[in-house]
Amino acid sequence: MPRALLLRTAAAVTCGLALAATLTACGSSSTPASDAKGGEKVVTVYSADGLKSDKGDGWYDKVFADFTKKTGIEVKYVEGGSGEMVQRAVREKTNTQADVLITLPPFIQQADGKGLLQAYSPQGSDEVNGADKAADAKWTSVVNNYFGFVYNKKELGSAPKTWEELLDAKYKGKLQYSTPGVAGDGTAVLVKSMHDFGGKDQAMDYLKKLQANNVGPSSSTSKLAPKTDKGELLVANGDVQMNFAQSKSMPNLGIWFPAKDGGKPTTFALPYAAGLVAKAPHAENGKKLLDHLLGEDAQKLVSEVGGGFPARTDVKPTDANAIELTKLMTGVEVFEPDWADIDKNLTGYVDAWKSATGS
Repeated sequence: MPRALLLRTAAAVTCGLALAATLTACGSSSTPASDAKGGEKVVTVYSADGLKSDKGDGWYDKVFADFTKKTGIEVKYVEGGSGEMVQRAVREKTNTQADVLITLPPFIQQADGKGLLQAYSPQGSDEVNGADKAADAKWTSVVNNYFGFVYNKKELGSAPKTWEELLDAKYKGKLQYSTPGVAGDGTAVLVKSMHDFGGKDQAMDYLKKLQANNVGPSSSTSKLAPKTDKGELLVANGDVQMNFAQSKSMPNLGIWFPAKDGGKPTTFALPYAAGLVAKAPHAENGKKLLDHLLGEDAQKLVSEVGGGFPARTDVKPTDANAIELTKLMTGVEVFEPDWADIDKNLTGYVDAWKSATGS
């Protein structure tokens, strides 16, 4: 499988929210130390949500702690929707704050197009598939993932099978998906529906009908799974890695993949892609962190701790999570979106969605 399976709300004691006025250091509130040469021992990460846990047991929690122990470099972490993180970096372009940006397609391509990234090939990136990294080394996937949906197993009993089922009145006020153009998984709703329905116009016709049941916008996909587990929602969008990790503490949360009526369930890869920020204030520390994220030790923890699949093809996990995730993907058709087209026409697609849904 070319990219793997999908993850995400920062713990209050450890990490700042995406739109917070200040950056909070993960694991510490003290002033960052300086190295022997007087350089600040800190690295700031802007990331899409899904890889950090409220309970402090997510992949980021583990690998950041290991990185700090190994290097003495403190990790400052800010998270939010993929689009939010890119826009924040754009606003700060004349006074760059982030060193590393980690986000989902097509937002990593968007970040590159806006001049936010500089070339760097992390150690281990030669083991990443060509489709999962930029040819010019501006970004490299660090965790593989797939787009998916979640449902409440207790209330529904079994997962819906088709997009068309979601138009049923029983889902009115019980269905929600994150906002396209703001959240990576929300944008993925557009990508998948355009693929499944055979084009933009057909997808917009469907989403216009679906709007009658939709609760409304959400800037962050990770907030939808807890609502689904509690029964506030019956169905929501997500991604495999994030939702699989969440399901360990949310017993009513199930993962499924919608099909067009008469077709097969489909999905596509949504990797967490990382790039070194242009004019990063701590660029050398950013390079060290990227090397660490793609290191064998960190990659071996992607499925076991994070619920996703490693980005490196030479790391082949055999833990219980990896086996369960492989079973989950059995029978699901994986397609590859035209990311160049989506990057070029994203604004138009989002505008079409706004028009169709009145959002």
